[in-house]
Amino acid sequence: MASKPPEFDPQQMSEHMKQSAQQIWQAGLGAFAKAQQEGSKVFESLVKEGSKLQETTLQAQAKVAEAAAKASAMATDMGQRASSQFDRLEGIFEERVAKALHQLGLPDAQDMAQLQNRVSALEAELKALKDSMGHTGPKG
Repeated sequence: MASKPPEFDPQQMSEHMKQSAQQIWQAGLGAFAKAQQEGSKVFESLVKEGSKLQETTLQAQAKVAEAAAKASAMATDMGQRASSQFDRLEGIFEERVAKALHQLGLPDAQDMAQLQNRVSALEAELKALKDSMGHTGPKG
């Protein structure tokens, strides 16, 4: 016996299509709700990661600023030390030059100042002596 094909029932087909459309609609709503739910979770996760990254960046910036301050302080200290060493070397050089000049019998800066004072005093005495004698120099 051959089976006969099912009879076409428009009412049943319409009901079946309504159910299929309803299921498709519900599946779409479910997918939309799931996407919103997962989307907010992803968004929250991204916010947390962003906060961590920002905190790490701020810490790194603070460390860079601290390192720059330390480097600046070290540079200042080294500059002061170099200046101090230069002053010390200058003093040593001056002492050795003065010692060498003394060994050669040449006058130092203090000797020259004393000599200049003596010459000035002698000039003043000579002028006073001339003035007191009523200077009658040669007329020419």
